[in-house]
Amino acid sequence: MDSEILATIKSKLEAEKERLEQELKQLGGHQTEDGTMEPNFPQFGDKEDENAAEVALFSDNKSLEETFERELRDVSKALDRIKNGNYGICKYCKKQILIQRLLARPESSSCVNCKEQLSK
Repeated sequence: MDSEILATIKSKLEAEKERLEQELKQLGGHQTEDGTMEPNFPQFGDKEDENAAEVALFSDNKSLEETFERELRDVSKALDRIKNGNYGICKYCKKQILIQRLLARPESSSCVNCKEQLSK
């Protein structure tokens, strides 16, 4: 792979990683004494409708947080593949992934053909 294209892709991945980390930080919660993350639970009041709104927002945020975590994991793995020198190789068939696919979705770890086969 051309080093200029790889540098462009790496830059995109690093920017995306930073964005996702910021999103998670905003959604996230706080770290407890044992090092685990405890989510922030919204507090709107004690009335029934306020409690329902709290639960709804928490559920939405939890779903969004899981999505961001999954995306961050994929981006981090792609950066690791760049670091290890095996970026752009399909993890299933071991063939080169098209540059167009990598430019459109830099965290891709499979070629279009393998992805289509897995989707069926």
